[in-house]
Amino acid sequence: MAIPFFTGRLTDWILQDEEASVFMRNIALMSILSIASALLEFLGDGIYNYTMGKAHSNLQAQVFRAVLSQETDFFQQNQTGAITSRVSEDTAILSESLSEKLNLLLWYLFRGLCLLGIMVWGSPTLTLVTLIALPVLFFVPKELGKWHQSLAVQVQTSLAESSQVAVEALSAMPTVRSFANEEGEARRFAHQLQKTQKLNQKEALAYTVNMWATNFLGLLLKVGILYMGGKMVTDGDVSRGDLVNFVLYQIQFTTAVEVLLSTIPNVQKAVGSSEKIFEYLDRIPQCPSSGSLAPHTLRGCVEFHDVFFAYPSRPDVLVLQGVTFTLCPGKVTALVGPNGAGKSSVAALLQNLYQPTKGQVLLDGKPLPDYQHRYLHSQVAAVSQEPQLFGRNLYENIAYGLGQKAELEEIMKAAREAGAHTFISQLPQGYYTDIGESGSQLSGGQQQAVALARALIRNPRVLILDDATSALDTDNQLRVEQLVYESPRRASQAVLLITQRLSSVERADHILFLEEGVIQESGTHRQLMEQRGRYWTMVEGTSGNSAPQE
Repeated sequence: MAIPFFTGRLTDWILQDEEASVFMRNIALMSILSIASALLEFLGDGIYNYTMGKAHSNLQAQVFRAVLSQETDFFQQNQTGAITSRVSEDTAILSESLSEKLNLLLWYLFRGLCLLGIMVWGSPTLTLVTLIALPVLFFVPKELGKWHQSLAVQVQTSLAESSQVAVEALSAMPTVRSFANEEGEARRFAHQLQKTQKLNQKEALAYTVNMWATNFLGLLLKVGILYMGGKMVTDGDVSRGDLVNFVLYQIQFTTAVEVLLSTIPNVQKAVGSSEKIFEYLDRIPQCPSSGSLAPHTLRGCVEFHDVFFAYPSRPDVLVLQGVTFTLCPGKVTALVGPNGAGKSSVAALLQNLYQPTKGQVLLDGKPLPDYQHRYLHSQVAAVSQEPQLFGRNLYENIAYGLGQKAELEEIMKAAREAGAHTFISQLPQGYYTDIGESGSQLSGGQQQAVALARALIRNPRVLILDDATSALDTDNQLRVEQLVYESPRRASQAVLLITQRLSSVERADHILFLEEGVIQESGTHRQLMEQRGRYWTMVEGTSGNSAPQE
């Protein structure tokens, strides 16, 4: 900002025939200031960019951590593609806007304030004219910026919806291909992109109008300053050098204002993109916080006391009504019933994924939320019908979630018990073979075997098998049954067996028949068959010896 000052003085020196020594001394001073300015700018930009790089990484990490801490129902109500878009794309847009636009905003804000001070010192009259025009320069772009910001929010929402369409199709490619609907998915994605394109066009129009208004008003201000400054020189109020000095500073000041006005909408766009980000960061999870209980010894006795349950997304529909039963260590309790009876809801409550609407789920006499989160899930392990594996190697999938690095021998032992070691040992890299996204390179039965090994390696006190053998072949199903009923670990482990394969429950110590959220019958296989009730009807219907299953 010293250059305009020396330029104005240079004009007067040339007109007044000043000595060459004065001229050269000031040129040297101006050169020193320019070099110092360049070095400081380099240092400042380096520090700023380094800081913003760290801020971007920290922001993404915090948003992802905040999402991971949400309750299970949050992921049921929000689509995966939309959440992913917020975590990755919106944080990238916000960080990019901050690193580029906020840098300009701060730079030109302080530059403009310094320039304004110099202008007031040079000519209060011309400065007053400039300041009178500023409200117009600010008001019009500000109003246009609101329009631009609202459109930016709509664009980000539309992009999230487009991402969801793509994620949904790509994650279900076998289904898409089996129904030959590739063209249909492409049309659906293209239709969503057309909506986004129309919003982008509107946003571009809003940005263009905003920039045009800013530039036009700035041009009018420059013309007005030149006209009034010329008259002041003619009247002798200011020297020619002072006028050159002021005009150069005023041009820089106007440029600073223009940059500020063009940058503010981009920062507003970043604010629009960040609304969901901060909504996730500020959102308080609806699940209870981790408790403090982590006893050295745990029996593994589970008690359901008069449990009523409705999913938060459907609070008026009771899935479980007054369910009461006990899982005892060393005993196998089988939970059977028709589809939609609420069996998987029982498993979800036992894993503390949801909280009962009424009643309690106790572990060794203490409510589940009283236990430390990591401790509880090291003692209660579940294997579902469709287990979720990760796009990593088999070693990492089986050791997933363990607090410490597991030895390969432990991994292999758990895999042998689950019936997974045979096929794993035949893979090119054995336990270090990558299995593709969501375990796509494994069959359904292999995925279930790996998931069972992942549960067994924890040596849990409570084991939940939620139709966990449905995709296994006969030999491996018999192996799992032997594991459940004859394994040495059975004496210290409570097992909840949920299955449609009724032949697997005949040896269970206790059988619960659940229908419409109510336990209709309970007892051993022999007792329930003698009662000739709902359980008997299901068994006979399955074997084809009597009425069909209701």
